[in-house]
Amino acid sequence: MNLWFRLLLMLLRRPWRKPTDPLGTTVVRMRVWPLDLDLNRHVTNGRYFTLADVGRMDYVLRSGAYKVALRQRAVPIVGDVWGKFRRELKLFEAFEVHSRMLGWDDKWTFMEHRFISQGRVVGVVIMRGLFRSARGTVAPGEFIRALGLAEQSPALAPWLSAWSQSCDGLSLALREEQN
Repeated sequence: MNLWFRLLLMLLRRPWRKPTDPLGTTVVRMRVWPLDLDLNRHVTNGRYFTLADVGRMDYVLRSGAYKVALRQRAVPIVGDVWGKFRRELKLFEAFEVHSRMLGWDDKWTFMEHRFISQGRVVGVVIMRGLFRSARGTVAPGEFIRALGLAEQSPALAPWLSAWSQSCDGLSLALREEQN
């Protein structure tokens, strides 16, 4: 199934779905279709990242983050994505994408997308991103305040902070290569 169709289906279902708290979890139910598969006949690793986009869009719409982005004329930008795959998803298998915000720092907002099938976590996609307007990057604290949350982030797990630091290190190395 084409990803645009999945996105459209998610948008069409939206009026019947309840809003969620910005620190809550949204759930999108999907099924594995032939175009999701690689040569090994299971969901290709890259498809997980794309399916996480659908879960993230659902979260942004249901949490009210899109309203804040519209007021600030900001667009979401994905900075880095990381995935952990535990079990394969096969053709026609039903699964859910559970999306939630893990927290934020002075630049990035962190989100988790858990892929769940038959009550088990089959994969996890972690994303750090931000909102950017014509004036530049919108500070996560400012964005979070506009969502009605306290500016202080929930504590970030040590592995998440270490991952973010490694992404910063890679960015720095790439900038130094270009000079």
